[in-house]
Amino acid sequence: MDEEDAGDFDECCAQCSDVNWGLTDGGRYYCRTCHNVIERTREVVSAETFLNARVQTISKGSRSQKKTDKGSEWYVCEGFQLVLKQQAEALEALGVCPQMKDEILCNFWRRYLQKNQQAYCNKPSGETIKALSGCESSTDRDSEPERPSLLHFLSVSESDGDLQTDCNYASSAGKVSVSTSVGSGSVDGSLYVKRNQKDKLRMSMPMTLSFCYMALLWLKEPMTLSDLLRFVVEGHIPYFNAYQHFPEKMKLYGLDLKIFCVESWPEYEEVYKKMVELAAFLDLPRFPDITDNCFLHPDVLCMKYLMEANLPDELHIWTCRLVKKTSIGEADFLTLTPGNKSTRKVKYDVLAAAVIVVVLKLLFLLDDHYEWFLSDFSEERNKYNKDGEGGPYFEFKKWYKVIKCTLDVEQKKLDEEKAKYLWKCEKPLFYSLKKKSKILRKRQMVENLQNQFGKLSGSVRPAGRPKPSSFLLSWSEENTDGSCFHGHSLKGVLKERHGLHAATNTNYWLGTVKLCNERLCGCLAHYREEDFPKSYHFVLGLFSFLLRIQPSSIHEEFL
Repeated sequence: MDEEDAGDFDECCAQCSDVNWGLTDGGRYYCRTCHNVIERTREVVSAETFLNARVQTISKGSRSQKKTDKGSEWYVCEGFQLVLKQQAEALEALGVCPQMKDEILCNFWRRYLQKNQQAYCNKPSGETIKALSGCESSTDRDSEPERPSLLHFLSVSESDGDLQTDCNYASSAGKVSVSTSVGSGSVDGSLYVKRNQKDKLRMSMPMTLSFCYMALLWLKEPMTLSDLLRFVVEGHIPYFNAYQHFPEKMKLYGLDLKIFCVESWPEYEEVYKKMVELAAFLDLPRFPDITDNCFLHPDVLCMKYLMEANLPDELHIWTCRLVKKTSIGEADFLTLTPGNKSTRKVKYDVLAAAVIVVVLKLLFLLDDHYEWFLSDFSEERNKYNKDGEGGPYFEFKKWYKVIKCTLDVEQKKLDEEKAKYLWKCEKPLFYSLKKKSKILRKRQMVENLQNQFGKLSGSVRPAGRPKPSSFLLSWSEENTDGSCFHGHSLKGVLKERHGLHAATNTNYWLGTVKLCNERLCGCLAHYREEDFPKSYHFVLGLFSFLLRIQPSSIHEEFL
């Protein structure tokens, strides 16, 4: 609207007493100060005059957005912020402390934006300046009112107004033209993709999981990184196609899909490495101590994995002894200290699995000979001890058969689920109304074909995703088939010396003769299946399935 359009109407507003009138699309007068709309309308001389007039409307949004139908202007960091918000809310629904989103993750994210000079700073980064240059015309500034930025979605409290007013990035978001980033719906999508390879800590979808795990670790939540990634794969935490939950005004197309679209499973090593780098980049202080009463302590995690691996409860005594003797249960060893290169970065779930493997090697040797000899001995003793006094002797051979059968079934089920996974999002993406009907018809055709092929193949689609659980495999001692080994005794592999129980086995083979240089090849030692006994590989494969990581990672931690 031009100032002269309502200049001939000089009555005072009934609500605020100001004389500051504008015209709506329908030609009715409204007060620009208090937005009070009155019944009076302006007489239009002709339809042509009315159509050519520059009319200011109450609704927000620029005229260029209505013509191109490409939504509001938004930045890539705003999209990642929405993803983090969704992930935090999903974790809270799984039972994580409510403080995680508003107090921990929010502050980490704000500090990240400030360190990258994207927000909460006096001088925006060069990338922001490039995005703003050449797109703030005087017409845009006059005609389009500022909109609140999405950067405020994760605000801690109302007392943070000083941070919000100092955010150059957020205050400029409502003034940028859609045509800034030609190949994407976001303002800085093209600039982001061009510089993505140069910046190691440039925001990405895997890094959203690094942020979440860093917040979980700070709160000492009973969720390991392997649990987090498994919940992501199972669909309990938004990650794949998370962009389909963006607001309607945030249109994604072109390069935006390359940034937010994920068509690969999250990798443990990548997420963990980025988390460590993030903690150092943010200059975070030492994390809260991991003590013996914390879920992430090896003593507690070993108990959990012994239960999942269907191993005797008595093995927990040996894992605790190993943890104590090697001092890997000390708070100084377990607690993350960002930026301190002298301290070791601990992968708590992998460490606990490696401790169990070491104990199994101490007791059973795992050389494809000695463990079967001990199993035959225990089998003979169980024949004479039919009453089961003190619990039946643990038979490694019988345990191997039960676990092998279960593992094959679960691994096949997992492979089939991954093979059938549809990487396309359930909600079709379209940024043009002309293409909307065409995309919807194509999507309906795909769904009909999937249903028809499903009926022909006899496969039944699951009614809904299974409930999340910390345990992949569960074993009950009430089963009469003898498939549960929790209460079995280790007497067959132990002997008493001076009132103490010691291992019958006196030998021990080294996992490798020579360690590699981590700085040169990136790993402590290489793992090839043919170089090791089959029993050892089977045990690594079991914990590899439970943690959803490569056997080489457990082997390296084992060394």
